[in-house]
Amino acid sequence: MNREKREMRVPFINLNREYQSIKDEILTAIQRVFERGQFILGKEVSLFEEEFAHYCGVRYGVGVATGTDALYLALIAAGIGEGDEVITVSNSFIATALAISFTGARPVFVDIDPETYTIDPNLTEELLKKRRKRVKAILPVHLYGHPADMGAIMEIAKKYDLIVIEDACQAHGAEFEGKKAGSFGVMGCFSFYPTKNLGCYGDGGMVVTNSRKLYERLLLLRNYGERKKYQHIIKGRNSRLDELQAAILRVKLKYNDEWNEKRRRNAFFYHERLKGLDIICPTEREGFKHVYHLYVIRTKKRNDLQKFLKNKGIETLIHYSIPIHRQRAFNELGYNSGRLPITEEVSREILSLPISSQMTNSELEDVINQINLFCSSYKS
Repeated sequence: MNREKREMRVPFINLNREYQSIKDEILTAIQRVFERGQFILGKEVSLFEEEFAHYCGVRYGVGVATGTDALYLALIAAGIGEGDEVITVSNSFIATALAISFTGARPVFVDIDPETYTIDPNLTEELLKKRRKRVKAILPVHLYGHPADMGAIMEIAKKYDLIVIEDACQAHGAEFEGKKAGSFGVMGCFSFYPTKNLGCYGDGGMVVTNSRKLYERLLLLRNYGERKKYQHIIKGRNSRLDELQAAILRVKLKYNDEWNEKRRRNAFFYHERLKGLDIICPTEREGFKHVYHLYVIRTKKRNDLQKFLKNKGIETLIHYSIPIHRQRAFNELGYNSGRLPITEEVSREILSLPISSQMTNSELEDVINQINLFCSSYKS
């Protein structure tokens, strides 16, 4: 193997580069927590909950341990449980469906829009006509940073009297018609996994809501059902965002819009320079603001392109190569191949390119040049 194949010239993401850009602020925030000496549900968590809720344009935020817990606790708080069905998509990280299953409910998958890769409202309504009696909620996923069509989804929910809980784990700062993702349904759920647009240095999550009742229930659910010390009024669990992560996130939240704009500039650069190639670039629909958590292209030569880029020192990933309905863990749902044709076709063709806000112009140029080289070699 030659030297070029061993070196990674363009990593998929460089978290150290991001850290170095705000290092002094991060260390000051961490020191503040250590000096205060409170590490669980203290001032940093409560302040970050307020700040992130305000950022999303809602009244309340409840910090939890992970994005998966955010989804699960939101579903439980909304009363989803045994015997219920929740409509969602299979083209997502498995946590979306796991959270539904953990409640005892059943995830029911609907196919996706072939351009935005988010839930198809028309197919959702068709599905509801067949399964209305059992469906209690819709869980749209704002995938890759592009919001689902929340106008259509909310209309459908109103028509059929359904709960809407948003999976906004990949959409921190994304917007639909000027409103932030996570602010449309009864609750919005976020992950702060390190690679997210707004990520901490460990695990973390949050549920945001405008409902005082749901807010108070979530506070109980995330902390053993405890209202006062050793007084447990419901069966809750231990799912708390810790002080250190909250302090780090408070620093990073101040930069989120700036970093999102850098991602958008990188995306537009890709759009312009990959135009005309045998590649489908991401779509940003009118009225939507895509924050490009991921920049996902499509090509029928996906595997060959990924291998070519890897040999050139460019790291890419696939989000997601096996849809949830095809995962062994969900065999009991009985989804055969071909049930979700667009989801399955997309899963064979998608490839995520580096898009981090910390990418340099030379790294972007390198990725574009190598893709052009690959496409030229195929034509010849």
